[in-house]
This record gives sequence, structure tokens and C-alpha cells, in this order.
Amino acid sequence: MSDHRWILSFAPGATQGSAELRTLLGAKGAGLHEMCRLDLPVPPGFTITTEACTHFFAHGEQWPAGLAEQLDVALDALQAASEQRLGDAQEPLLVSVRSGAAAAMPGMMDTVLNVGLNDVTVGGLAHRSGDARFAWDSYRRFVAMFGDVVLGIHYTRFSRAEEEFLAGRDITGLSVEELKALTARMIEVVSEYGTEFPQDPREQLRCAVDAVFRSYNSHRARYYRKRHGIDDDAGTAVSIQTMVFGNMGEGSGTGMCSTRNPNTGKPGLVGEWLPEAQGEDVLGKSEGIRSLLPRPDHDRPALSEALPHAFAALSAAADRLETHFGDMQDIEFTVERGELFLLQTREGGRTAQAAVQIVVDLVEEGKLTRDHGLCRIDPRQLEYVMRPVIHPTAKRKVVARGLDASPGAASGRVVFEASECLEAHDRQESTILVRLETSPEDIQGMTVAAGVLTARGGQTSHAAVVARGMGKPCVVGCTDIHVDYARELFYAGDSVVRKGDWITIDGGTGEVLDGRVDMVEPTADTGALAQLLLWADEYARLKVRANADTGADARRARELGAVGVGLSRTEHMFFQPDALRAIRRMILADDPRSRQRALNDMLPIQRAMFVELFREMDGLPVTIRLLDPPLHEFLPSKEHDVADVAMDLGVRPEALLGRLQQLHESNPMMGHRGVRIGVTTPEVYRTQVRAIFEAACEVSRGGASVMPEIMIPLVSIEQEIKVMRSLVADCAEQVLAEYGVDIEYRIGTMIEVPRAALMAAQIAPHADFFSFGTNDLTQLSYGFSRDDMGKYFPEYQRQGLLRESPLAVFDTQGTGQLVQMATETGRAAKPGLAVGICGEHGGDPVGVGFFHDIGLDYVSCSPYRVPVARLAAAHAALGVL
Repeated sequence: MSDHRWILSFAPGATQGSAELRTLLGAKGAGLHEMCRLDLPVPPGFTITTEACTHFFAHGEQWPAGLAEQLDVALDALQAASEQRLGDAQEPLLVSVRSGAAAAMPGMMDTVLNVGLNDVTVGGLAHRSGDARFAWDSYRRFVAMFGDVVLGIHYTRFSRAEEEFLAGRDITGLSVEELKALTARMIEVVSEYGTEFPQDPREQLRCAVDAVFRSYNSHRARYYRKRHGIDDDAGTAVSIQTMVFGNMGEGSGTGMCSTRNPNTGKPGLVGEWLPEAQGEDVLGKSEGIRSLLPRPDHDRPALSEALPHAFAALSAAADRLETHFGDMQDIEFTVERGELFLLQTREGGRTAQAAVQIVVDLVEEGKLTRDHGLCRIDPRQLEYVMRPVIHPTAKRKVVARGLDASPGAASGRVVFEASECLEAHDRQESTILVRLETSPEDIQGMTVAAGVLTARGGQTSHAAVVARGMGKPCVVGCTDIHVDYARELFYAGDSVVRKGDWITIDGGTGEVLDGRVDMVEPTADTGALAQLLLWADEYARLKVRANADTGADARRARELGAVGVGLSRTEHMFFQPDALRAIRRMILADDPRSRQRALNDMLPIQRAMFVELFREMDGLPVTIRLLDPPLHEFLPSKEHDVADVAMDLGVRPEALLGRLQQLHESNPMMGHRGVRIGVTTPEVYRTQVRAIFEAACEVSRGGASVMPEIMIPLVSIEQEIKVMRSLVADCAEQVLAEYGVDIEYRIGTMIEVPRAALMAAQIAPHADFFSFGTNDLTQLSYGFSRDDMGKYFPEYQRQGLLRESPLAVFDTQGTGQLVQMATETGRAAKPGLAVGICGEHGGDPVGVGFFHDIGLDYVSCSPYRVPVARLAAAHAALGVL
């Protein structure tokens, strides 16, 4: 017999395990053992460890040496303590066999109840309970459950056989003899599949354990783990526990409750119970369900009224468990003839809003310290706090999946053109804008749409970046759909979704759902979030700025706690019609004078936008990136738009097409963009710098404190930054002299090309700050294109080559080396060099932890991810990440 311990026993006041052994005992087993340590009313039993499960799969579904012997020993002890025996005709021991992995996976794995019932022990159960009908009903349930879960006979076979037997009657009206006949019919169904229902209780138990092990690798369990990032190799524990019966007549029942409201976080028991029911009946039925406390919309007696002593015991146990664990608990309970038994406790599931409220309340109630409270909240949850999400119980018919580009959920009618969003908005109708990919021309439609869905693009595509900045749900790179503009529909597998049809998108999962789906709206009271983030700021070293392109963006970012603008993308200021028309005229100009006239028209537009930014960020730094994208992005890309744009600009369509051909690049990401625009057409950058400093002077004269930082993009050689720094400084000083205003400013560069990271020591002397553009730096270091990844990246994930997109979760091993090296060599060459990052990784908790560790000064992210970054910065300081 092996000396390795595969089994740990538990009973109230005497247990071999604890909550600290969660990895070994699984979440359910650890909860049972810990409740027994607290001497709470838990039916005794024992837990087979997760190690046994991993051995089971690693050795061709064979039990490890010593497990069978230890199982016999544990059973003998349980039989002695309960004065019942497996298979005994007078006092039969019946047990439940339940799964429980270390990471809870509710409803994903199997359970078998009433193990030990057979043709003999059913009589013993009838004698002990004094209720033959109850005994035979339990036996019937067991045969069907065992056949389905253990023998693999689909439950519908038993359901059909039962329906045929009942012939329209209610099962509760059957006599004992009729229940015996129905149970015999259930056993016949098993025989019809070429096997016999096992009458040996120990064989039943061994088979049930195997079935629970196997359920860990079921399709639904594997899918759940993939969606929630849970390790596939951890295995499940199996808890074998003396049965208690919520279906043992009057005074019995079963239920589930939470110690606080899982939607709002409000303290107090919330849950439901079902009288004269067993196991998970309460989860699968709606008829007869009752509340724990009286409710005006329920006419059936609540638990507190029907079984007041059991309710009082449950309330006391719930309060003790919450205080002990310092967290909201979900509790499964059974009442057997008035006596309460606890079958499970675990960290309660909750909405993001409730999670924040619960932590703040627990800290203020003295049940949790501030640092432990901060560590309880996953920073990613905060992105959902102020956005609607799909209700946890809503039915989801998923028709397609893409990339989760911007969290939150939205339902709306499908439209394919931005103009249709505006028309629907005027009618107060909700829309989802569906495009192959979005462009600057779609900005007005995106502004009023409830959400955005694109077939192409990645998590840093135009649609993703703009939607995140607006706080709108967005799914991109949805290669499951095929958009047909001409017919105004899209195909999603076997589904055809037409213009005007309702769909729902979940920007947190990347799912596209058919029809309208019930939502949980964000609460208006954000007091708990504000308090949580104030605590976070006390611990955090890393500062958090925001990517903001408009005054409205900056105002929202400041409200959410940003301490500056880390990236203002001047190209996004051209999304509005007047500004877009001006830059198109500049691009199409065929001589310097025409180009300058167009630039003169652009200047007041940009100046007005910079004025808004500076006013909103009074006293805080504002980093403005000079024009970065390839110029062709501002011109129409679709053939049917060319004529309209040509007419709007007063040029011939042929001339516009010719210019489009001239600007076309095979690889725009590495083409004529960024600093290269400043080198080849310096008047563009001079105009932008003048607009920035004229705005700064105007705002400064108004009494505000202005802190402009000019960022030169896509630098890769020392000479570029040297030339551009001179251009920016000359223009800035000229404007300041004209206005007679003294403003401190900084000039820096965006490190987004691998060579710039390698040459940081040569670039740093010409820069006041480095800001890493991790989006492009990641793409260039991998050789990935964010707009084309959707074609192949899902296969990378399916095969496990890359678990997460490096554009969503920062690549600390590869790209991180470039960031760390450039930071160290840049600061060595220029002590005091300020360093931050302004890619979307600024709101990625993994990235934030890394940037904290290597000593960056700040991160910058979309306004709605500022709370995420603030909490992640605290986690980094506390050593959580």
C-alpha cells in the first residue's frame, strides 16, 4: 500500500484538511473541511485529492497505487461514525460523490447522489425514514442520474421513458407500487443499452468516482477553463459525503444563498429554496421556488416563515462564514426534517459593481484590511463597473465570436452605414454598427451607435481604439461573419442577420448573440469605486495618465483619476467633417502654396481642440503626438465614396483616384508616416506645433496652468529626433515670443520601432522623455499586423502556441526586454529622463506590473481603463501581480 495520502477525511470538529489546501482538496473540498474546522453542521465524509485525478489521466485512467485501500479505510471510518454501512439492509449508508477543482467551475462537472441504493437498501431507507414513497423516489432518481452521468446514457432516454410511464399524470401522485414500477422501468432503460445497473454499492462508488474524474475533461469543462484562463492540468478533487435528504417529506428542502446581493453587493442573505427537493433541484426548476425572506411578489412561504429554526441557523452560519473568510459566500444547504446541513461554501459570484461595493463594505465593517481588500478585486473587473453587462442568467444564443476589443455589452438593430446610425439615433433607436472595418468617416455613426462589430481588425485597430476611448462595447476581427453591404446583411455560420435585426455584442468576451439579451445596468452610485481607488493610490508608485484626443475625453479621464494626458493623437482630431475636409485638401494639394492654404485652414481647427484639452487638464501634463498615420488613411478607401468626397472637395474624381494611387503603400505600417511626414513635409509639423502653442498661450492667459509635451513619433535614428527637436523648439519659441508668454514645455519621442529601443543611448540626449508605443513595438517585434491577425491568430490560440494576444496582454519576455533595455540605457545617457508608455498595454494589469518593476514613471491608457491601471499599479506595489 502506498504511503502517499490520497484521501483526507472531514467531520464537524474533526478534519484532516483546511482552506489552505485548496489546490489539493479543490474549492468544494476545501470549503467542506474548513466548515468542519468551524464545527458547522456538515455531513461527514472524505475528499480524494486532485493529485489522484492527475494520476488518473496520466496513467490511462488507472487509479494510483494505494487509493483503493485508502478508500476502504475511509469508508470503514465513515461507517463506524455514522453507524450505517454500504449495502446494509437495515441501516444503509448512502453517499454523494461531488466534483471540486481548485478553481471553481460551477455546473461544469458532474455529481452523483444517493450512491449505495439498490434493490435491498431501498427497503432499509424506507424503514429508517418511515416513508417508503420517499425511498423509492430516491432510488428512481439515482438510477436515472447514474445512467446519465456514469454510464453515458443520455438523460433524455430516461425522461422519455418516464413520460411514457406517467402518461400525463403528475409524478407526485404516484403510489409506492407505481414508483417501484417506474424505477424498474429506469433499470430496464439501462439494460437496453447493453449493460446492467450495478447492485454492488462499492462498484457504484468506484464507477461514480471515475465518472467525476472524467467530467473534468468534458467538452463543457474544457471550454469553461479556456474562457476563464484556468490550467487544464490541475485536475479535480472528489468529495464523498454522507447523504442528507431535502426530499424527506414535510420540514425538508434544499437551497442556495449568498451572504450579500450578488448584483448590488448589499448585505443580507439572498437566495432561494425548494421544499421537499433534493440536490440541485433548486437550480433546475422554477415551479415552486421560494425565497429565503418574505417578498411582496412571492405568495409562497419564505424559508424564514416555513422553517424558522433552520433559517436562524442558516443566518448564523452565513455570518460566521463571511467573517471567517472575509468575503461574500455562496452557500448550498439542505434541511432534513427541520435540521440544517451545509453542503458547500465558496467565494460568491458577483457583478463587477457588487465586487467593489462588497470589498469597500467589508473593509469598513472591519472584516478585511485595506491591502487585502484591494487584492481581492481583479483590476480587469473595473472596466465593467460603469458599463452594462449581460445578465448572468440571460439565455445566450452565440452566432459568432471575434476579439474582445472594448468591454461592456449592447443590444441594437443592425446597420451597415454610419449615416444609418445617425438616422436611427434621431428616432431614439439603438443600433449596432457592423462594418468590414471602420475608418475616420465612420466616427459620427460610432459616436451614437450602442456598439461596434467589425469583421476585420485587431485589438488596436481603428474601431477598437475609438470604441475604447468612447467607452462603447466593441467586437473586432470577427472572422466568423461575412458582411455583404450590397444585400445589407451578414452571414454568421448558418444564420443570416439582416439590416434591422436585433443582435447583442459582448465586448468582454468577443461574442455576438442573436436578438436582445437582458442586461445588468451600471449603478449610478460610484462612491464605492472612488473609495477603492483612493486606497489604491495610497499604495501605487506608478502614475496613471490617459489617452485623450478631445476635451470630453480629457474631462472623463480626469474624473476617473488620470493625472495627465499621456497621449493625444492629433490625427483623431481630424475625424470631424470640417477637420477631415481640411486635411484632405492638404493631402491633395499639388503645390506648396495650395498645401499651405489648406494648412492655414487646419490651424484654427486644431488650435480650438488643443484649447479644450489644456483647459480640461489645467495643472496636469498633456502629451501631444504629432501626426503619425500614413496620409492615405484620411482619404476614402471604398470606391463608392470617392465620387462623394471628390464633389465635397471640388476636385475631379480622376484626380482623387490618381492621388490615392500615388499614396498607396504595400506596407503602410512601415511606410510614409510619423517623423517621416515631418522630414518630407515639415510645414505639416510646424502648423501643428503652432496650433499647440497658440492654444497653450491662450489658455495660459486665461489663468490656467499649461504643461505641454510634444511627442515625435516613429523615430528610429538619432538624426531624426535631432532635426525634429530643432523644428519644434524653433516654432514653439516663436509663438511664445509673439504672445509674450513664458510656458515650460518638453520635447520627447515615442519609442515604437525596435531600432529606437536599441539606439536609446544615442536618442535620449535629444529627448526630455521617452514614451513607449507598445502597440507598434509589439507588432514590429513579432512581425504581426494587428489588422490581419484575425486570419490566423485564433488557430495559434487553439493549438496553444500563444494563449493571449500580445496586443492585449503585454509580452514581458520579448517586447519587454526592448522596453527595459531602452529605459536603462536611455537614463544612463540622460539622467532624469522621464519614461512612460502610452500603448493600450497601459491598461493591461500584466503590463502595469512589469512597468512598475522596471521603474517607469507612468502608464497611459484609454479613459475607461484608468481605474484598471490605478488598481493594477497598487497591486504591483503590493506584490500581487
